[in-house]
Amino acid sequence: MSLLTLAGLCFGHGQPLARPLSLSLAAGEQAVLLGPNGVGKSTLLQAVLDPALRLGGEVRLAPGARVGYLAQSGEALDGLPLNGRELLALTGALHEGLSEPLRDCLPRRLDALSGGQRQFLRFWSIAAAPFDVLLLDEPSNNLDEAGVAALQHWLAQPHSAQAVLLVTHDTRLVAARQHRLRLEPA
Repeated sequence: MSLLTLAGLCFGHGQPLARPLSLSLAAGEQAVLLGPNGVGKSTLLQAVLDPALRLGGEVRLAPGARVGYLAQSGEALDGLPLNGRELLALTGALHEGLSEPLRDCLPRRLDALSGGQRQFLRFWSIAAAPFDVLLLDEPSNNLDEAGVAALQHWLAQPHSAQAVLLVTHDTRLVAARQHRLRLEPA
C-alpha cells in the first residue's frame, strides 16, 4: 500500500517549475529527487504539505499517515531557547541509535552547537520520530564526514514503516536509493 502518491503533480509559485511528476512510495521505500538548482526540488517537497503550491495533479497520503519534513534550512529554530533533548521531545523522536557524541549534545542549547551537530539533531528529530513519510531536503548540509557517514548508515538500514523522499546533491546519498527521479524544467 502506498503511503505517498504523487499523480501528475504540477507545482510552483503561480507557474509550474518542473514537468508534472508521478511517484508512489510504500513503507520501506526510498526515492531521491535529482535535478539542477532552481528546478523546484525543495518546492516539490513543500507542495506535498502545502496545497497552495499545487497547480495540478494530486497528492495522496495513506489515511492517518504522518509526514515529517526536514527543511533545507534550520531557520525556524533560530533564537528558540531549546536544547537537543527538547527538540527530540517536540517530535517524539527516540534517543535510541543516536551516536554517543550527539547524545552528549542533548542537554546543550541548539544555538550553542556547531552547525553540523544542530543539523544532525534536526534530522534525527524527524527520522527517529513516529512519522510514516519523511521529506528530507538536503539532510547532509553542514555535516562533517562522520555526520555524513551516520546519515548514510541510517539511510542504508531498513525502515519498514517509513517512506523516504530525499532531495540531495550529495552523491554519497544517491547511490543506494531505490527510486531516482529527475525533475526537468517546465
